[in-house]
Amino acid sequence: MLHRIFPTSLDNQFPGQKIALYVFFALTALTLWRSQHHLFAHDGGAQSIASIPLDTYSINAAETVVGIFGLWGLSQLVIGLIYLLAAIRYRALIPFLYLLFTLEYAMRLWVGANKTIETAGTAPGSMINLPFMIAGVVLFALSVWRRKEMS
Repeated sequence: MLHRIFPTSLDNQFPGQKIALYVFFALTALTLWRSQHHLFAHDGGAQSIASIPLDTYSINAAETVVGIFGLWGLSQLVIGLIYLLAAIRYRALIPFLYLLFTLEYAMRLWVGANKTIETAGTAPGSMINLPFMIAGVVLFALSVWRRKEMS
């Protein structure tokens, strides 16, 4: 099992269930799309998506929040490019990346419960944390569950 999570050789072999591979492609596209929005939207998505009431903040505070969202977009871009590299060339890493994905969304749940962020409504990101964490567990399991060989 550990060899499926931490492969000794980084090749393009994905022994898990095909559905986990196809969902990984979609996850890669979603991550890259989200990153560009946080990087290039005028508000970094802070108000337009996350419903943080930037217009009630001082200019300096609002610019700080937008800057933080831009940095978040940069980290999402890096993650998305790693996902893309794995999807194209190093599919043996996909189980490990699903493990990290699951950990990220579990930690988002924890952060959301322990560090509140003022919003004018319910941010979509906060609503997807639990479903994405659960999906991550299922997809991780599917990614390490070996396919039956076709004869």
